[in-house]
Amino acid sequence: MKTLLKADRVIVGDGRAPLTGATVAIEDGRITGVYQGDVPESAAAGATIREFAGATIMPGMIDTHVHLNLPGDGTSLEDAVKEDEGVLIATATFTAGRALAAGITTVRDLGAMNSTVFNLKRALALGHGTGPRIVACGQPITITGGHTWYLGGEADGVDGLRKKVRGMVKQGADFIKVMGSGGGTVGTLSWRAAYTREEMQALADQAHALDRKIAVHCLCAESTEQAIDAGVDHIEHAGFLTDGKGNQKFDPRVADKLAKSGIPVTGTLAVSGAVVKMMSARENLTEAEQAFLTRWRGMMADNIEQFRKLREAGVRFVAGTDAGWRFTPFDGLPLEMEMMQQGGMSTLEAITAGTGFAAKAIGIHDKVGTLTAGLAADVIVVKGNPLDDLDRLRHLELVLQAGVVRPHAEAPAA
Repeated sequence: MKTLLKADRVIVGDGRAPLTGATVAIEDGRITGVYQGDVPESAAAGATIREFAGATIMPGMIDTHVHLNLPGDGTSLEDAVKEDEGVLIATATFTAGRALAAGITTVRDLGAMNSTVFNLKRALALGHGTGPRIVACGQPITITGGHTWYLGGEADGVDGLRKKVRGMVKQGADFIKVMGSGGGTVGTLSWRAAYTREEMQALADQAHALDRKIAVHCLCAESTEQAIDAGVDHIEHAGFLTDGKGNQKFDPRVADKLAKSGIPVTGTLAVSGAVVKMMSARENLTEAEQAFLTRWRGMMADNIEQFRKLREAGVRFVAGTDAGWRFTPFDGLPLEMEMMQQGGMSTLEAITAGTGFAAKAIGIHDKVGTLTAGLAADVIVVKGNPLDDLDRLRHLELVLQAGVVRPHAEAPAA
């Protein structure tokens, strides 16, 4: 089947300025061309034409950092993982559906219990339901007792880590995720590197030997520098924590080293943004809740400032929310982009960070991410112009996945 989508503007997703009055041609689930002016007869013949006045056509969005097992309702990680694996698979099914309904047609899952997300991905591939495309690592690899240890990914020592990487690839990992520092798991040290340099190098070498990218969670400068030196492919968070109280101290030397490495970073600014948004909407806060909100407002401002400094140093970011963690929602990619804009990005840069550049960074740009002939027709139509206001990304008129219309969430009330 052939379809022609027409709108006031088309954002291709590769960073170019939008095309005005353009048409996107789709056939058999793939994009066959993007045309300004006349559409070739070969593309137009027998096509269904859908016109969207005042709207914008763009690639389906890509959230490069989610945790599908987690509900994103404030449930702690420790409590969430007490549930049976069947519950975690069901939770992942529902959270994935919320992402797709928000126009997020691809998600990269950065850590799940055992094989739960692999199971969901397989069920979707078999056609048993609908959900976003899933790029999954399975269990995140962590030191014994390290961040997210209860997901099943504990491994230590050079030999043990090489074996663990091989085991994750055997299970079906699309990429390897490593906890390079502690994190939100109770008892872990987010301000210290978790592995030795030799261990981090072994992880990167083994991942690359098996043709897998490796992404590393880094909340302190020491862990980021280890990851850079090991030659990893992606860094999550790139924080500069110095203690267990949430204090950060920007390190320009590490920032410059990160920029020169070319390794992309997912900032996950939406975590603090979602907490602040949720708490600010509540009325009659208790004294403890007001203190909690004040603390998170400070953290949000600090995170945006760190993001700004890293960008000024030349670091490139992709859009990713950490959806599921704390109160971070699965429809929260527009919030992430808005916060990236607060950190100095233009609206076009933010959209590219959540479409074409995101796809390139996680290695799927030959499948999705831009409106390019031959790629899957993962396409959304938004009301108005998101280049004027990123809030437009929350107002969908159409969601296509491989050319198939998917249900989309109702636009929020003004």
